[in-house]
Amino acid sequence: MNHSHLLKSLFARIREARLTLFLLTRNRLTLAAVIFALILVLVALLAPYIAPHPNHFYGVDSLEDSLQPPSSRYIFGTDEQGRDIFSRILYGTRLSLVTAILSIGLALLIGVPLGAIAGYSNRLIDEIIMRITDIFCGFPALLLAITVAAFLGPSLPNAMLAIGISWWPLYTRLIYGQVISLRERQFVRAAKVIGTHPLKNIFGHILPNCIAPLIVQASLDMGSVILVVSALSFLGLGAQPPTPDWGLMISTSRNYFLESWWYSVFPGLAIFVTVLTFNLLGDGFREVLDPKTRNR
Repeated sequence: MNHSHLLKSLFARIREARLTLFLLTRNRLTLAAVIFALILVLVALLAPYIAPHPNHFYGVDSLEDSLQPPSSRYIFGTDEQGRDIFSRILYGTRLSLVTAILSIGLALLIGVPLGAIAGYSNRLIDEIIMRITDIFCGFPALLLAITVAAFLGPSLPNAMLAIGISWWPLYTRLIYGQVISLRERQFVRAAKVIGTHPLKNIFGHILPNCIAPLIVQASLDMGSVILVVSALSFLGLGAQPPTPDWGLMISTSRNYFLESWWYSVFPGLAIFVTVLTFNLLGDGFREVLDPKTRNR
């Protein structure tokens, strides 16, 4: 009987996964976003193997190839130190994706438990957590990230920490609303009646039903976080030389923009394509996971 139940559950999950994949790819823009997202992941994983000049990640000894325009040897040209911009953009893909994932992960780690506890607890705890959240929401995320990064000091780990600190209120408010709507459902009340511990009820019964909006919000935030990371690096508060960060490359290229347009254009295009990809992917997830739009 147990084996039969497990098989039925497995087949149901497979059917649901196939339906989700079909709905995710029926829209051409979403399908293109999925393909580009997979390409970005592959580029991030294989950067050391596909970069035509992998040693340019660290720098080169000779400056004779500095500020060379795009050519067959250097597809995107070179920077002021003779480093291949294309190779550095490939390495920057890995850096940007990892930075965004870790930053959002930190924000989720802080925001989700706080929102769940606030939504499930008594009014006093609710008021304390949500009023603190409102205080943080009163500051623009970018301005708060700049302030925290400037206080901690310029480095990429500090930039990720600053973004996590500035982003957690969004997830707290999201989960708070979800928990409020779920805590009076019958399955939650039944768990209370049989004496289930509140934390087990929160993390075992309520939060699993909040996964869909979290996936949508996190996928949409990937693009925004990459923009903020690039902005912090551009201001000198994020990655430091010789790190191949897109924002840092654009910041350095300001001194050579008039004579070497490729130096700033190609890192900017990398940011544009990546942010657009994750925005379209987030819209696709929202269309698939939202029951209101799923059957359109």
